[in-house]
Amino acid sequence: MIKFENVTKTYSKGVRAVDNVSFHVKGGEIVGFIGPNGSGKTTTMKLLTGIIKADTGHIAVNGFDIRQDPIKAKESIGYIADSPDMFLRLKGTEFLNLIGDIYHVPTESRRERVEKLAGLFGLSEALSAPMMSYSHGMRQKMMVIAALLHEPPVWILDEPMIGLDPKSAFELKQLMREHTQKGNAVFFSTHMLEVAEKLCDRVIIIKKGQVLYSGTLEELEKQNKNKSLENIFLELTEK
Repeated sequence: MIKFENVTKTYSKGVRAVDNVSFHVKGGEIVGFIGPNGSGKTTTMKLLTGIIKADTGHIAVNGFDIRQDPIKAKESIGYIADSPDMFLRLKGTEFLNLIGDIYHVPTESRRERVEKLAGLFGLSEALSAPMMSYSHGMRQKMMVIAALLHEPPVWILDEPMIGLDPKSAFELKQLMREHTQKGNAVFFSTHMLEVAEKLCDRVIIIKKGQVLYSGTLEELEKQNKNKSLENIFLELTEK
């Protein structure tokens, strides 16, 4: 459902944030994207969602080329950015209605989904308040609800657990599992190895814009016997 093939992105001053990176994510998979700060995770997410353009390479989501058919590709995506601090002058209901309008979510379906998700994440009573009055965690939960509102087949989540309380993090993990059980795909970045270990079917480890490892954590442990995942990760990313 995600094809990311031979993609390169260079910023000003010759900084190559993504360096000839390739990976695929199939339906039914949760794939974790792991790496230290500055490794290229967020740039990869922005390339996948069409926020920025690649210098070279091919990117497709749900069968739609992000350059040739950007609207169809973006309609297939539920995206959580690395910061929830946006549209803060809007009330919660106004923000979710804006997202519903953008993605053409029917009024009745929209109401049902908002009620379900807001209840799940404990935001029902906050929807009538401006989002600038929300805590960081509440804003993060609003971004989760917005990303799921149109029931997209592909979820692209940039550090989605940051700021979530334990209950909300648990609920999001459950939703991610349910999503892939329907044949959909989840691709998310994280720096928390324990989350990746419990949740992911596969992981991709990146450093300085290059993929160091792609496969299961079980395979990685077999290749590095008698070492903890934390030590394996540190050895890979500190070389």
